Amino acid sequence: MSTSAARPIKSWVFIGLMLALAGLCLWLGNWQMQRLGEKEALIAAVEQRIHSAPVPVPPVADWEHLDSDALVFQPVTLAGRFGYNQTVTVFTNLSSARGAASGPGYWVMTPFALADGGTVFVNRGFIPQAFQEAAVTDGEAGDALVSISGLLRAGERAGFMTPEPNTSDRIEWVRDPQRLAAMVDPAMAPIAPFFIDMPAGAPGELPQGGETVLEFPNNHLGYAVTWYGFAIVAVVMLAFWGRRQFAGSRSDG
Repeated sequence: MSTSAARPIKSWVFIGLMLALAGLCLWLGNWQMQRLGEKEALIAAVEQRIHSAPVPVPPVADWEHLDSDALVFQPVTLAGRFGYNQTVTVFTNLSSARGAASGPGYWVMTPFALADGGTVFVNRGFIPQAFQEAAVTDGEAGDALVSISGLLRAGERAGFMTPEPNTSDRIEWVRDPQRLAAMVDPAMAPIAPFFIDMPAGAPGELPQGGETVLEFPNNHLGYAVTWYGFAIVAVVMLAFWGRRQFAGSRSDG
């Protein structure tokens, strides 16, 4: 095939690639706008939900198919017994604290055996690093039946770089109920796929509750504008290229 014959084929391939690139960027921009709508709807729902009256915690029968997004940050009530001697601590670095304690420390995650069956991990609050050992060694099984309230939270998921749990010191790195369950008595199963954040207690009390962060990263509009910008750039580049090709063809003629 001569060079002159191959040139149109390469031109069509280039045009196809640029149009495909523009189409992909346009699709990604539309997807980000869809995600923006979903995120704004979630934020509005949570804002309304968090100020609503508490509801009973979902029963064990609902856990397998529970839609956590429909209940996240919902105030709930639950009755049962704390297993203080099964407490697990989750490392964190608390900034912008509402209470007096902040900085490196741990969430105190204590299993709560429901009166109606099943176990829910309860985040009793934050403690500084110096109190970690006491949090996991002090305490009994908790025979007293109590009623508590808090905010329902969806379980966190470990990432690729998340370390394995320190089972000897009862330290975890994410508030994942399934990972936490591996460090408690198997008789406490089944474990809920969510956990509960307790509200703030008396000033200066540890663990320091009421530290739930109500923030939702929402950068979808910026991402959408970026993708739309790439789509425009691809079309403009193709137009300039086509103009040069047309001008070159006329001069050759």
